Amino acid sequence: MGSMISNQHSAKLFVASLPFDRRLYRQDIACSVAHVRMLARQGIITDKEAELIVMGLGAIREELDKGTFPFRPEMEDIHMAIEARLTERLGPVAGKLHTGRSRNDLVATDTRLYVKDAATQTVTAIHDLQSALLDVAQANLDVAIPGYTHLQRAQPVLFAHHMLAYFEMLHRDCARFRAAGAEADVMPLGSGALAGVTYPLDREFLAQELGFSRISDNSLDAVSDRDFLVSYLAAAATCMMHLSRLSEELVLWSSAEFAFISLGEEYTTGSSIMPQKRNPDMAELARGKTGRVYGHLMGLLATMKGLPLAYNRDMQEDKEGVFDTVDTLQATLGVFSGMVRSIRVNREATARAAADSMLLATDVADYLVGKGLPFRQAHGVVAQVVRHAQSQGKALNELSVEELQRFSTLFAPDVTTITLEAALAARRGHGGTAPRRVREALAEARKRLEACRG
Repeated sequence: MGSMISNQHSAKLFVASLPFDRRLYRQDIACSVAHVRMLARQGIITDKEAELIVMGLGAIREELDKGTFPFRPEMEDIHMAIEARLTERLGPVAGKLHTGRSRNDLVATDTRLYVKDAATQTVTAIHDLQSALLDVAQANLDVAIPGYTHLQRAQPVLFAHHMLAYFEMLHRDCARFRAAGAEADVMPLGSGALAGVTYPLDREFLAQELGFSRISDNSLDAVSDRDFLVSYLAAAATCMMHLSRLSEELVLWSSAEFAFISLGEEYTTGSSIMPQKRNPDMAELARGKTGRVYGHLMGLLATMKGLPLAYNRDMQEDKEGVFDTVDTLQATLGVFSGMVRSIRVNREATARAAADSMLLATDVADYLVGKGLPFRQAHGVVAQVVRHAQSQGKALNELSVEELQRFSTLFAPDVTTITLEAALAARRGHGGTAPRRVREALAEARKRLEACRG
């Protein structure tokens, strides 16, 4: 007998979503208030009944806000918990709340409201990080660093140009989150369990009350669509990927081997055994949490891939991953805004690295092109020059004109005009790293950011 009771208890816990979907209570109560007002407006219930129910829902909302709501473990989900509490307060009239709706269209509407809010909040958090990137770029406009391909020194770039690259990534992320929010901006309420309802509901009124711009066109699709969640999760995965790339660079740049930057102590931790160390744990955690967000995207896609129409209980599994993704992403964005602002550039280390004359090899090839040599031949000549310099233990700019002329008679004394400053200034095309272009790009980025915030 005891085993049977235990199994029944386990089964109830297995199907329950209340432990996690309780965070939808604000959306759920908003849907219920709008629904009750619509029922009264349509003459399906009386104005007095609607007034009682709305007042009861307001009191329940206050309990939930204050943390005094009496959650009962036998309630499967937040919808049933609220309705049961309403019945305790009002008696049988509370039963009229569920007229003309199903948990299927209710939960779909709740979730869409949640994603709309989450998308807006995420964009705001991204804007804060973009602002931090612009600030640190502005403060270090005169700093040059090596640009890298394959993690090998390639060509010089301005540090500010590098920061602006992440601004652009985040700008695209904002567009993706806005699109996810717009995709969620379709109201399913009024679709019933799957086939629509027999009551004369005013769905346009409901949409207006709840702030939706559109209503769903197909009741089957309305209760079973979770594409908008996939879109939010995909945007979140892409955004976390961008943050993870920045994390990796912060980890590298703050190491002794690079020493390009230091991070504020509040964004690093000490070692449990090595007192000299400050570990970039915040950046590393962000890099690690990226895989967690990827997993939630894959989990939802796997959940949805074999489901027939319309609603299936499998879809209860959509929420925990979404909630965790929203929490993880917004926390990471918040940490990054502060961490980026804490960056202090080691100007001596960056200057030494940027002074590596091998970074100017492409400019030397371009010099030969300017003298009439086809680029492929010029590339081959400079490759030989580089190997010679390395064999002699010399920097590229330490080779004499006479040494250079062994590889091409086109080299002349004006080759000495190839400097770090000249190389940077020469990248003056739109999108390039020339100081003038970067200043323009920084100003334009601020205008774009303000326009987005406005």
